[in-house]
Amino acid sequence: MLYPYRNLIVAAPKLFISYSWSSSEHEQWVIELATNLRESGIDVILDKWDLKEGHDAYAFMEQMVSDPAIGKVAIISDKTYSEKADGRSGGVGTETQIISKEVYENQKQDKFVLVVCEKDTHGKPYLPTYYKSRIYIDLSEPDSYAENFEKLLRWVFDKPLYLKPEIGKPPTFLTDANSISLGTTPSFKRAMDAIKNNKRHASGAMDEYFETFSRNLERFRIERTDNAHDELIVKSIEEFLPYRNEAVQLFMALAQYAPTEENIVKLHRFLEGLIPYMSRPPEVTHYNDWDFDNFKFIVHELFLYAFSILVRYERIEQANYLMHNQYYVVGNSYYGNDVMVRFPVFREYIRSLEARNQRLKLRRLSLRADMLEERSKNSGLEFRYLMQGDFILFMRAEIEDEDGYSTWWPETLLYLFRFPSSFEIFARAVSGKYFEKVKCLLAIDKKEDLVDLLSSYKGGRRRLPRWEGRSINPHDLLGFDQIATKP
Repeated sequence: MLYPYRNLIVAAPKLFISYSWSSSEHEQWVIELATNLRESGIDVILDKWDLKEGHDAYAFMEQMVSDPAIGKVAIISDKTYSEKADGRSGGVGTETQIISKEVYENQKQDKFVLVVCEKDTHGKPYLPTYYKSRIYIDLSEPDSYAENFEKLLRWVFDKPLYLKPEIGKPPTFLTDANSISLGTTPSFKRAMDAIKNNKRHASGAMDEYFETFSRNLERFRIERTDNAHDELIVKSIEEFLPYRNEAVQLFMALAQYAPTEENIVKLHRFLEGLIPYMSRPPEVTHYNDWDFDNFKFIVHELFLYAFSILVRYERIEQANYLMHNQYYVVGNSYYGNDVMVRFPVFREYIRSLEARNQRLKLRRLSLRADMLEERSKNSGLEFRYLMQGDFILFMRAEIEDEDGYSTWWPETLLYLFRFPSSFEIFARAVSGKYFEKVKCLLAIDKKEDLVDLLSSYKGGRRRLPRWEGRSINPHDLLGFDQIATKP
């Protein structure tokens, strides 16, 4: 039998069903099972259909069990079958001698499976002795029949629900003597388990992870060198990716399972603790502008993901907390600067990447934007949500900017040609009720509060981010004309 599968003609797998003629009801049960299997694309061989008058029953059974053309054999086991198999009586006994030999000698053990259709008064399945140590499929319970019938189908088609992943490359810290381990993986796993399962120690597990992360990030500090410093910056950022992915997973778990006020404060303090890495430590006297560029990229990326994830899962108040509440930077006091700073502190210019762009003649509009886009592909967060978060941060900074210096350059919006309409959260704000929920992200009371700002862009009083001839249109990205036009 042939049947089409994804535009290909594929031979239907052959399955022989072995069973006992226990009763007319049991025989009908087997016929219905065989019919369902055939209707699911399986070439079922059943004595009721394929054993005709004049055929040798024992030869037929032996052929079906040992024939290499029969890829699978399903053994339907009820009380009668189990007893006859153990007693080697009748046709079942004959089949058992052949099957048990095949089962024991077949090292792959993927040709035979036992299907339970009856259990004893204690709920234990009737199993032939030779099969007791093997995994079976249970079709005896109506409540689980559909699920286990699917297991049977998957077994016949060799399409298991859980596929063994391909072996990947060893972690670079095992194969590269110069690579760096952040040392957070054990605490990350404990924190993830505690958060998802609402365990009592979730708060402590999260503290442990954040503290380990913040402390060991020092391991990524780059020593001064005059030779292709941008290569070291990029290499450091690439080596950090596995730990970026851990952090992103934890941010998602917080947003989905435990977006409590306590946890958002912990997240805020964690991000706050990373800010000093972006600038010169007090004890360092000799440095250049590039020495901390890897940290500038890493910390900015972490903040952007944390914020964008909260918005993605509509944790609006929690996302607003990261923008509204300032960050304490004790090191600022050494230079006479304010120790409390706003969120734009997380985005600083990275000179080394621009120098790399010129040195290698890459001709990229923004190497930083390219890296963010490429690294998003294995993050678990679609890039459009990262752009949405970036745009909100840009707008919030613009709305609250009083000195002209607290701006947020939205790196990812260089890729807006992929997303020309309003972002999802603002598209949903067509509902007045939804707008009331999300307006805090822009620090406004009504949409008219945006009119002066949007007009200032049109009048040239404010400049928009621009990449050569490409810019953004806040009016359209907000879907301003549609905001709060419906209940």
